[in-house]
Amino acid sequence: MRILLTNDDGVQADGLDVLKQLALSLSDDVWIVAPATEQSAASRGVTLHNPVVVRKLAEKTYSVSGTPTDCVIIAMREIFEDVRPDLVLSGVNRGQNIAEDIGFSGTVAGALQGMQMGVPSMALSAARGLQNHNIGKVNWSAVLKNGPDLLKTLIKQGWPENVVLN
Repeated sequence: MRILLTNDDGVQADGLDVLKQLALSLSDDVWIVAPATEQSAASRGVTLHNPVVVRKLAEKTYSVSGTPTDCVIIAMREIFEDVRPDLVLSGVNRGQNIAEDIGFSGTVAGALQGMQMGVPSMALSAARGLQNHNIGKVNWSAVLKNGPDLLKTLIKQGWPENVVLN
């Protein structure tokens, strides 16, 4: 299974490293195409008036000077060529994406673009604090402990086309 990873926190983000570990529990064909810099709250924005620079950082790892939406489009149209991914995973976001945050989230936007291009897609996020879920440190060990089984279950049972899991 070929898996595309993206996010909105940038290619160097801890959450992307965690997501890669989760994805490697499913497949060894894992690709990263993520923003070169943080794109939090970029929503579904695309880059129209500036050049988009794509850099190969390592085998199957690219940075893009654009939004998460740009990343998915470039991956599908340029990097993968004839072999599309079977799954798009976007995240793991620092802070949960719920309620009105969904409309602003670049993490959710990456998954939405994957779905729009015909690939089952999922956005993942992790709450940080007990009182304010977007302040504090993320417990990445909890994500790593529970993530693989959750992903395997969701992939096994599947979900309808034109639906993004968040």
